[in-house]
Amino acid sequence: MNTIKTDFLKNGFTKVDRLFDIDSAQKLLGIYNHLLNDTKKTAHLRSDLAGQNETNTKMTERITQIMRPSLIEPQLLKHIAYSKALQQAKDLLGDDMELDFDMLINKAPHTETPTPWHQDAAYWIDLPDKRAVSCWIALDKVYEDNGCMWFLSVHNQNVLEHSNLPNGGALYCKTDTSEATSIPLDIGGCTFHDGFTLHYSKGNTTDSQRRALILNFRPKKMIELERKQGMDHTGIRKKRS
Repeated sequence: MNTIKTDFLKNGFTKVDRLFDIDSAQKLLGIYNHLLNDTKKTAHLRSDLAGQNETNTKMTERITQIMRPSLIEPQLLKHIAYSKALQQAKDLLGDDMELDFDMLINKAPHTETPTPWHQDAAYWIDLPDKRAVSCWIALDKVYEDNGCMWFLSVHNQNVLEHSNLPNGGALYCKTDTSEATSIPLDIGGCTFHDGFTLHYSKGNTTDSQRRALILNFRPKKMIELERKQGMDHTGIRKKRS
């Protein structure tokens, strides 16, 4: 068993230093930036995870989320990020894993808004097969000051009690975070975490954006069951990192 899989099964998260190269990252960023800047085209899939900012008359999105961006730009699905991440997901959890949904999340410069501690499973419907893994891909160099991921090891499949942030923001839960681990990444690096793993990121205090692509995988039969129950991850609930 390789180190990546060993760490994932033990802790509920792991990292891959380089999923793809800089040239591939630049091609992906071209599509990413187009979607990020096109507020009209993405309006029905777009939200600010920080919630409403009543102090600003001209609101800046602090944590921009665009759900299912490949529905708007199908060419995303052809990028090597998707095939590479899928293969890793299969290596971690089985050959029946398939892409459930994708998501873009950007933290704008100097927005200084953290994403609170939460479990992804708190957003999802209950399914008989609990296997799921999210790949969080860095499209900027990420570190603590601009919002890299932090994780807490998970040892069970319990979903803690979650609440919504004020003003319509993301879900959060209260837990002991004294043993949390931060995972800085270079461009093209990524983390994998399961749905029960607690995670968080600090606000962006730097001059640059913190752009991430998130790909979620689960068994094909569970994706089919989700869709039958009306869960297609296009904004039924707001999300996350």
